[in-house]
Amino acid sequence: MAEDFLVEIGTEELPPRRLRVFARDFHDRVVKAVTAAGLIDAGAESEWYCSPRRLAVVIPGVRAGEPDRVEERLGPAVAAAFGADGNPTKAAEGFARSCGVSVDELERRQTDKGERLAYRQPLDGRPAAIVLAEAVTTAVAGMSIPRRMRWGSGDAGFIRPVHWLVMLHGNEVVECELLGVTAGRESRGHRFHHPEPIKIKSPAGYAAQLRKAGHVEVDDATGGLAAVIQEQAGRAAQATGGRAVEAPDLATEVAALVEWPVPVVGSFTADFLTLPEEVVVAVLEGQQRYFPIRDTGNKLMPHFVAISNIDSRDPEAVRRGNERVVRPRLADAMFFWQTDIKTPLAERIGALEHIVFQAGLGSLADKTQRIAALAKQVAPADDVEPALLERAASLCKCDLVTDMVGEFPELQGVMGGHYATADGEPEAVAAAIREHYLPQQAGDPIPATAAGKRLAIADKLDTIAGAFALGKRPSGDRDPFALRRAAAGIVRIALEAPLDIDLAKLIGAAVAAQPVPVDDEAALTADIRAFILDRLRSQYAIRIDVVDAVLALDLDDPADIDARITALAAFVDQPAAQSLAAANKRCANILRQAVDAVDRPPKAEGLIEAAEVDLYEAIEASRDDVAARVAERDYKAALTKLATLREPVDKFFDDVLVMDERPDVRLNRLALLDSLHRLFSQTADWARIQVNSL
Repeated sequence: MAEDFLVEIGTEELPPRRLRVFARDFHDRVVKAVTAAGLIDAGAESEWYCSPRRLAVVIPGVRAGEPDRVEERLGPAVAAAFGADGNPTKAAEGFARSCGVSVDELERRQTDKGERLAYRQPLDGRPAAIVLAEAVTTAVAGMSIPRRMRWGSGDAGFIRPVHWLVMLHGNEVVECELLGVTAGRESRGHRFHHPEPIKIKSPAGYAAQLRKAGHVEVDDATGGLAAVIQEQAGRAAQATGGRAVEAPDLATEVAALVEWPVPVVGSFTADFLTLPEEVVVAVLEGQQRYFPIRDTGNKLMPHFVAISNIDSRDPEAVRRGNERVVRPRLADAMFFWQTDIKTPLAERIGALEHIVFQAGLGSLADKTQRIAALAKQVAPADDVEPALLERAASLCKCDLVTDMVGEFPELQGVMGGHYATADGEPEAVAAAIREHYLPQQAGDPIPATAAGKRLAIADKLDTIAGAFALGKRPSGDRDPFALRRAAAGIVRIALEAPLDIDLAKLIGAAVAAQPVPVDDEAALTADIRAFILDRLRSQYAIRIDVVDAVLALDLDDPADIDARITALAAFVDQPAAQSLAAANKRCANILRQAVDAVDRPPKAEGLIEAAEVDLYEAIEASRDDVAARVAERDYKAALTKLATLREPVDKFFDDVLVMDERPDVRLNRLALLDSLHRLFSQTADWARIQVNSL
């Protein structure tokens, strides 16, 4: 009979920012092990839950035991199992003995290594209790935990010390010793509202039991608790006449910090709102995990919503406590601001010489100089004054030596922009400094200003070139310098701005500027180019052969590559595309296998068949128009023009024998195919288009 299964590991407070990662990993491994044992079907329903002190998995309908099975064992080769007299050898007798049978009871099985002795042994399925205990033990042992904590005198290791373990199959406890504790049915409630044990009756309604009996709200795979917390903050903020900031990441982190969320509205002195807005938000969200409140005009108000982990009998005391904590932090931020603006950014340039950017790559001052030189080469600079770009580059890292950024590293660049404005620098300079770290992650906007775009690309490319020169390129899931993110940022700016850049030339300049000796700059440049273009590949949710067909042309302008891919992706679904792709593939194969070298255009007077004359005339009529459209990057029009060649191309391959016995005729027809191939290659490498997928 199938019953629901529950496993809950109770711990000390788990790392909030990785809580959901651990919960998902635990769930996936438990489900995988239970599925492999045949207790549930692949893809069966399951759920996971988490709170600051627990990870839990619920799997409905887990069978009472493993299915019976037959285990087959392979023994020695038949040739080695019997002697010339037909009697079994010691190898055969030893294998039979290990199986607990006589040699006569063994079977013969044909395998890829020849005929071998075999034994099929029926095995009864084990009870679910044994299998589930093994499954959970295996799951815990395999979890991706960067550093396992150990406690007490035992050898158990887990994310945090473990205090209880619940394992139930239906109403029955699954016997298991794991992580130094014995499985039972007793969970724990809220530390203060219900510190006593809670007996879980059954896996069904697990979350509801904790809520009702233990004052514990668990989060689940849907992120439901985070949504509840955001809603609570929104309702609480209405009392101030404002609205709580929508902050999904903050709500998720708070959900990993509290077991019984209760919103509390607090206030601070309005004088702190003279600070840059980002500083106030960094204090409230980053340091305190509070929700800032904005008015109807979207300006910050001197109020916040804190999420308490207790339903206090004295809410005012909780409010005062939160206010008492946040005010000194805002006061510190005000002190940093007022101290920092006394020293202009330009006067901090010298301090960059004493800060190492990366061992082997010089100081921050060295990096700034490389960025300044590279930014001028990013793209045609008709829309930005070189002097402003150079000024922004020289100042862009100066906020790293300010007190504010020392306290709030996440505000680097942002504070540089504010300090530049306070210093009276041109707005274009301040904006470029503020934007040059963008985009930092998926969903971030790209820089809005011309100088900001160039500075951002230069900064990211210098970082990539330096890391590659040091041999510190990403491997597997390790990317300590966030080079993949930097490359993705370069691609996004180039595509979304858009900017016309010569990627190979720009990378070559970045590599040449590095202080690290490089044995082969051309090879390193090629590696970095491939690395960046690989990030471009991930920008598209379309057929990979379309992307490959364009990338095969070895182009160096991401914006141009994007225009080609977009046009080709729309074109390949048209009726003419399949025929033309097949013809180009055939054309490329013929040219590759031909003995004759094609070193001239086709001669009109050497054309014999009507079909080859028609194709020649169609190519000549299309050549200038296609070239003009390609030069204008109107690839949609260029492909539309190429589509008109479908009929003469099809007729040519139907009516004309390319490899004619006459050398002059054969060479002329090969030249005709070469001209056709070159015409199509102006848009993409059509031989890479998968015809059978069209």
